[in-house]
Amino acid sequence: MITVEEALTKVLDLFSPLDVEIVPIAEAGGRVLAQDVAATHNQPPFASSAMDGYAVMADDIQKGATLNVIGESAAGSRFDGDIKSGEAVRIFTGAPVPPSADKILIQEDCTRDGDTITVSDSTDTAAYIRPAGGDFVIGDALSAPLYLGPNEISLLAAMNIHDIPVHRKPIIALVATGDELVYPGSPLGPDNIVSSNNFGLKAMVESTGAEARILPIARDNEAALRTVLDLCEGADVIVTLGGASVGDHDLIGKMAQGSDMDTSFYKVAMRPGKPLMAGQYNGTPLIGLPGNPVSSIVCGHVFLRPAINAMLGLEAKALARETVTLGQDIGKNGPRTHYMRANLELVNGVQTCTPFDRQDSSLLSVLAKANCLMIRPPNEPKKKEGDIVDIIRL
Repeated sequence: MITVEEALTKVLDLFSPLDVEIVPIAEAGGRVLAQDVAATHNQPPFASSAMDGYAVMADDIQKGATLNVIGESAAGSRFDGDIKSGEAVRIFTGAPVPPSADKILIQEDCTRDGDTITVSDSTDTAAYIRPAGGDFVIGDALSAPLYLGPNEISLLAAMNIHDIPVHRKPIIALVATGDELVYPGSPLGPDNIVSSNNFGLKAMVESTGAEARILPIARDNEAALRTVLDLCEGADVIVTLGGASVGDHDLIGKMAQGSDMDTSFYKVAMRPGKPLMAGQYNGTPLIGLPGNPVSSIVCGHVFLRPAINAMLGLEAKALARETVTLGQDIGKNGPRTHYMRANLELVNGVQTCTPFDRQDSSLLSVLAKANCLMIRPPNEPKKKEGDIVDIIRL
């Protein structure tokens, strides 16, 4: 067995950023920017008002002063002219400010009578003018690689960029193996188990920017397995679920130890997830995850998500860890890195992690309650409530 760190390095060595494609901005959310892009104009393109009120000369704003209103400036319909001392232009938020105006007198600080305004006794001293280019200017760039969430998409749109260069979505082929498996909604025989981890992994990879393809269940014979694996042609990575252990029916494990695959590693010192392997099948990267539902999902977070990030052009590294406070005493850890399902919550202002009592790798109900994985190094001694632990958020 190799360590989790060694295994992840070998997994990431199988992957590199995928091709670049151009997508319209409406389809770029959740993708990864592949090339730097720069603003094509200044934002705002003109000095604009930050408030509703009157564009004026600041020197005219004295208690009781009266100003003549000579026009109006609204968003999309500017005042076509300038102002002189003693004049004001009615202005609305976002509208262009006349060139010689250097202050917005907010409407609460004056009274209006016809085309005349009178300055109130007490006025706000702020200018309330947003300078041209105050947000960004021509040439300001977003640097790749960059995950494009709502904030980034809004900025790209404001930069007037329609066509966005992104890395192609990885195609992940999910192959569940086992004679006992049936799809959700199927009639259950006395020896059947509902195939669940392929659907959980589909949700996982799609939430991280990849495209998932659920293949037919591969039955426990070599011909069936090869038929399904051949259906994965065109995928960027094949993920098998089950069959990676050492039993008579574990065909993936036999392939990993034989000449059918170029195997990078086989078995990892982690819990859950010991029967895990990676390599290449006919030139396509293959990750063989355990069949236990919780094991496969945990290993998906630890290995598959970083692999997807690498294909998307993000930094090829482990998922980010956080340091938090332990919520209860726990005993000594065993010889493998343990990813414990746990609950992270704010307790008296402190981020506190409490592992669940039941950690069996078949218990999806516990996984569904967990919002993090608490990571225990091999042979870690007992820890007490209040000690520091590392977690990965789920």
